[in-house]
This record gives sequence, C-alpha cells and structure tokens, in this order.
Amino acid sequence: MTSWAAPLAALAERHLPADVAARWIGLFRPAARLFAAVDGKPSAGQLGGNPVLPPEIDWPTWPGHGPLAFVASVNCAELPELDIPLPEDGTLLFFYFDGQLDDGHALVHCEDAESMAGARVIYVPAGTPAQERATPGGLTAYPKIGLSVEVVATAPHGEHALLSKTLLPGNVSLEDSPSAHVFGDVVEMVAKGPLHQIGGFAYPIQGPVENEVAQAALGGSVPWHDPRHAAEASRWVLLAQIDSDGEMMWGDVGALYWLIRPDDLANRRFDAALFTWQCG
Repeated sequence: MTSWAAPLAALAERHLPADVAARWIGLFRPAARLFAAVDGKPSAGQLGGNPVLPPEIDWPTWPGHGPLAFVASVNCAELPELDIPLPEDGTLLFFYFDGQLDDGHALVHCEDAESMAGARVIYVPAGTPAQERATPGGLTAYPKIGLSVEVVATAPHGEHALLSKTLLPGNVSLEDSPSAHVFGDVVEMVAKGPLHQIGGFAYPIQGPVENEVAQAALGGSVPWHDPRHAAEASRWVLLAQIDSDGEMMWGDVGALYWLIRPDDLANRRFDAALFTWQCG
C-alpha cells in the first residue's frame, strides 16, 4: 500500500468489516494538502498577499462589478505527484469576487453562468517574466500565509456517485451500507482544518460539488436524477479547494471549489474550469 493511503486505510480497517474497508480503500485518491508553512519545508505557494503576474495579464475583474480578490497561488513544481494531469511547473493563481466591493450583494456560483466571471484561475508557465502586483484600490489584500504541502488520502463523501456504483457482496451499494456511513463520520472527525488542497476528493459542506458543476455544464436542463447528470458529474475532478481560514471567511465558514475536466487540465485550458462554493 502506498504511504499516502496508509493512515486513512488504517481507519477503514479499524472501523469497518473487511469487505467494506477494502471497497473504501479502493476508492481513495491522493490530494496535495496545503497548510501554513513549516520551517525547513519548500514553499508550495501562499494564501493572500499580492499575486505575482506577468505584465501582459490584467488583474482579473468581473465586468460590471469590479476586481476579484486574490485568494491563493500554488507552485506546481512543489506539488506531489497526483492522479490528475497537473502542470509539472509554473504557478496556479486563484481569484474570487469576495463581496468586499458590494457588501456581499453579488454572488458567484456555477448555477448562474454570468457570475462565472467572478472566479478565475490563471496559470503562469515557469520562466515567464512576472512581478508582484499591488492589490487594486477598494480591495484589502488578505494576510499573506506561506504554504507547505503534503500528500494525503481522500475519500468520496456523502452522496458522491462513486458510492452508489461501488457494490458490496449481495449487490448492496457502498452508499447504502450502514458501516460505510460510520466510516464517513470517522473521516469527518479526523480531518483537521482548514482543508486547503489540490486534487483528490473535495470535502463538501452541502453535498457533492461535482453535482453542482455538472448541472451548470448541462445548462440546468437535465434533472438531477437523470443518468446524464451522473455521467457529467463523473467527468469533473477537483482542481483546488480553499477553505475558510482566519480573515478568509467564505459565507458561514464555507469553502471555495474549482473543478475541471481532466482533458482541459492536460491541455492547460484553465478558462474551462468551473467554480462553486458552499457554506454551513
């Protein structure tokens, strides 16, 4: 067993029957967990502060609303190897219209296609001339927090489609197994926040985020229980999750999520990423 899976696998084996534990462990995916920098570890990026951008890239704005707040940047060269086709180097930067300019009146969410301009991913390839950019007037930059990284195991949560498709003996789905719900509770208890991460399964607050972006990708025209909806949800992977953290407060202790199709990620089409957010 790979080392990154071992801690979560041990929990599964401790709390679940052997057949249920084996099914859970088979679903684990690695994620790059980002946390406040530890002395001696390479810098994997930052929360807040000011971004480093090439001069030809304008500060992202939401037309009619104003500039987006800079949320985080990640140095791809410092990320562990995951199961999604991330860039081997360069920098990913994440921006979000956080309500500073309008007291939270305009909301950014994938259900409103026009609002998608309120969240942005920018990729700066390695070697591109760039410099620190001052935060636009009217916005206050979030405090800068350096980030370190480690690889961790993640598992699908709640109503994720993989749970209904994973069968136990007797053709009982993992989603319908009482033991599996016990494991879900254990995972929630041991997850230490804030939960910032790249890749892996998201930690949702109000149900699978894949379902939300699938509904948006389908133009809201397909019922939630239609098989086409589940098929579309399976095409999306988590690119980044940024949790509430100190002065970064997304609604009621919520989290921001950027998702992308693997083909778009492999081809560096970050403009094809979709954004959603959830809170308690």
